[in-house]
Amino acid sequence: MKVLGHKIELLTGLLLHDVTMAGLQELRFPEEKPLLRGQDTAELENSDTFLLAVDTDWKEHDIETPYGLLHVVIRGSPKGNRPAILTYHDVGLNHKLCFNTFFNFEDMQEITKHFVVCHVDAPGQQVGASQFPQGYQFPSMEQLAAMLPSVVQHFGFKYVIGIGVGAGAYVLAKFALIFPDLVEGLVLMNIDPNGKGWIDWAATKLSGLTSTLPDTVLSHLFSQEELVSNTELVQSYRQQIGNVVNQANLQLFWNMYNSRRDLDINRPGTVPNAKTLRCPVMLVVGDNAPAEDGVVECNSKLDPTTTTFLKMADSGGLPQVTQPGKLTEAFKYFLQGMGYIAYLKDRRLSGGAVPSASMTRLARSRTASLTSAGSVDGSRPQACTHSESSEGLGQVNHTMEVSC
Repeated sequence: MKVLGHKIELLTGLLLHDVTMAGLQELRFPEEKPLLRGQDTAELENSDTFLLAVDTDWKEHDIETPYGLLHVVIRGSPKGNRPAILTYHDVGLNHKLCFNTFFNFEDMQEITKHFVVCHVDAPGQQVGASQFPQGYQFPSMEQLAAMLPSVVQHFGFKYVIGIGVGAGAYVLAKFALIFPDLVEGLVLMNIDPNGKGWIDWAATKLSGLTSTLPDTVLSHLFSQEELVSNTELVQSYRQQIGNVVNQANLQLFWNMYNSRRDLDINRPGTVPNAKTLRCPVMLVVGDNAPAEDGVVECNSKLDPTTTTFLKMADSGGLPQVTQPGKLTEAFKYFLQGMGYIAYLKDRRLSGGAVPSASMTRLARSRTASLTSAGSVDGSRPQACTHSESSEGLGQVNHTMEVSC
């Protein structure tokens, strides 16, 4: 499998330092609730394994925001100056359906145990959510993004690394555009930066008249090849979308996502006063996925010096579900590029001592000398970019094809 080999070059000129944990303060959060509430246990036990959580140390919170309550699930407490990992799921899903397979992958757990992880559910999409009352106005995509600072403030995060899929990727990108100082990096899967035109809008309306809501959503989530072959995965998601997610609430979210506006981003230098994402971004899409064209266009609108485009073979419409190992490897290198490095246990090693898993900060030397070190006393790590790390090494291609 070709992995993101060129990321190793991005570490040139960096020195390794241990993380200083001085000053780490454990925070107590109010209104903590066990993840598996009594009334939900039976329902979850009957669900497929990708719905089930491995740990029992996740806590649920309902957080007040300017646009209503937001359900989040969190594990851990803010760790020094490290960012939190914050996720946002796609339409038709919730954090369990979208991310459990990925975050329960063993190598991913080795990475995430060194960060606080916060899963955000869009309003009314979580397991067991009550149906919104008649006449409820679902928040716009811009308002969904504007709800996230309340989450950051509630838990005391300094900044976050966002992982979003589809509609969730759009929300996190909008969040980073409005509140750039709160976002250190973004992993955006299946993002479509464009609003729907009249033809697309009409096609969506027609599809809603001739298909059930779960089937309409499936055509957004999976490639045509996956739908035609009617794989076990597609059948399972059809059942879960119909039974786990409140259908009336889902319809509101689906309608709002299809009413979204263009992200209004442009590559720097292409138009005067171009707006773009200022943080490092990794764009991810599976081959033949419904969102492939949208992700390609998004890549063309972002700063190439801070953007990596990852196209994953044999992954279909949900790469975080079908290829969690590849995505974990990519995420590890993405963290390295931002100033973090993971020493992970390698299960393939048959003998000899294996370093225990640890997450260490990388401090960039601000001079060319390898004998002088940058500070690691809590200052925010700076992202390694193409312009900073590839000087003298030639151009780095930020578009990768990953296959087994």
